[in-house]
Amino acid sequence: MKILCVVRNYAPHASEMKAEVPKEPVFFIKPDSALNPKQLPFFYPDFSTDVQHEIEVVVRIEKVGKCIEPRFAHKYYNSVALGIDFTARDMQRKAKAEGMPWFLSKGFDGSAVLSGFVPLEELGKGVDNLEFALKRNGETVQAGNTRDMIFSVDKLIAYVSRYVTLRTGDLIYTGTPAGVGPVAIGDRLEGILEGRSVLKLDVK
Repeated sequence: MKILCVVRNYAPHASEMKAEVPKEPVFFIKPDSALNPKQLPFFYPDFSTDVQHEIEVVVRIEKVGKCIEPRFAHKYYNSVALGIDFTARDMQRKAKAEGMPWFLSKGFDGSAVLSGFVPLEELGKGVDNLEFALKRNGETVQAGNTRDMIFSVDKLIAYVSRYVTLRTGDLIYTGTPAGVGPVAIGDRLEGILEGRSVLKLDVK
């Protein structure tokens, strides 16, 4: 199983990170050990003092595909989830400043939180018009709609499958809207998808 994560897929997030909007999709990969699918508490790592939340819509690949055309990409998923891409921002800044890879800042154990999957048929909407949000201690800190993605889900699938074979169970974290920020021990995080609470997580 691969965990494929999209960088800067919402223009306001690119702006808040003082980064350019990419002309093509940009991906990085988290190891499967980063996954926390059972919503166990997130234990704040001892190697960082600035772990930040990034709420994202996640799609799961349902069959093997290679060089998938955008018009056929919708046949490769049928449900969505919410995920949190936790980032050790201090480690990432240091790595970028030194011109080094920032894998450890994104790929550490427990850094990929995942809710249960909800069938798109149950939501009654397509993947390109889903409202989602993250609450921290009851206050909304991130909110977005997938219609505002720079690269749609189908374009992401088509792009990555040109280079990497997609297999059943692979996950695509489709990017985060603006509002990323730090978490602290004692925080309660809640993910909202189309008005329903689908993810709850304690930071310990």
